[in-house]
Amino acid sequence: MFVKYATGFIVLPGGFGTFDELFEALTLVQTQKVTSFPIVLLGRDYWGGLLDWVRTSVLPNGMVSPGDIDLLTLTDDVEEAIAVIRRFADPAD
Repeated sequence: MFVKYATGFIVLPGGFGTFDELFEALTLVQTQKVTSFPIVLLGRDYWGGLLDWVRTSVLPNGMVSPGDIDLLTLTDDVEEAIAVIRRFADPAD
């Protein structure tokens, strides 16, 4: 249900439960099962290795498309994370 009413996600570092929620949301957006919304990963040191792995292992093996990586925004800046969500919610701003 959390995905049904979401206008975006800001994902903080966490464990398996966080990964589960992140990948569920990402998969639903990727497969267009839900209305598209931004997914922001907050914490470059924490999430950077995961995105590097996706770029160097998952993508070259054809498990995701190049555009799928663009579904994620990586930042350390809380204000930037909020701005990404706001821009998406109101693109006229």
